[in-house]
Amino acid sequence: MKHTFAVVIPARYASTRFPGKPLAMLGDQTIIQRVYEQARKVLADVFVATDDDRIFQHVESFGGRAIMTSPNHRSGTDRINEAVASLDQRFDVIINLQGDEPFVRETHIQTLCGCFDDDRTQIATLGIPFSSMEEVENPNSPKIVTDKDGYALYFSRSVIPYVRGEEHQDWLKRFPYVRHMGIYAYRRDVLKAISQLPPSPLEEAESLEQLRWLQNGFKIRVAMTEFSTIGIDTPQDLERAKELLKL
Repeated sequence: MKHTFAVVIPARYASTRFPGKPLAMLGDQTIIQRVYEQARKVLADVFVATDDDRIFQHVESFGGRAIMTSPNHRSGTDRINEAVASLDQRFDVIINLQGDEPFVRETHIQTLCGCFDDDRTQIATLGIPFSSMEEVENPNSPKIVTDKDGYALYFSRSVIPYVRGEEHQDWLKRFPYVRHMGIYAYRRDVLKAISQLPPSPLEEAESLEQLRWLQNGFKIRVAMTEFSTIGIDTPQDLERAKELLKL
């Protein structure tokens, strides 16, 4: 079966750590326009889902397509689900591309799309190998462990697995730790189903939304990439991103 894909980019103005982040300038474009244009290099159908008229008007001003959504959503996934309800039914796979990932690569989106060549894939996401134990130990970089077919067994902010009988600094030599990259794709019916689930105990413990899906029996395919991205969570991240653009 040939799938039809759409990218939906959730974008809020009222970020706690960086209010107005989607409209902040990075070079000669806003962050949200850079994300949008990167997605358009791969797929024709790209939409921004927002709860703010300033973002809506800005996206339309550069020729993008925006969808207004409720300000009351708990997560970007829920915001995307509302936006998708207004889209053409021909889109059967939805890609959730965060609005603060201006350095997302074409290969990231292509890799996610390729996961749906397998009819078993319900949800897909990306993983990338860690390069140092210092990175592995960072609780802001969730770890993934998978089964032999590449489906997620668990995501954690803790260092998993524990490598018994080895010095801590040597763990990465014994096990290929994988960092989760928060880009997702879902079959449309699966997106609707997971948006109706209440928060789960594992999700609330780790503050990782994807654990709600796992705990309710959904399977998440993890595709590997060798290319990292640089997300922008704070004004300091934006300054580092500006320096990167100069390289």
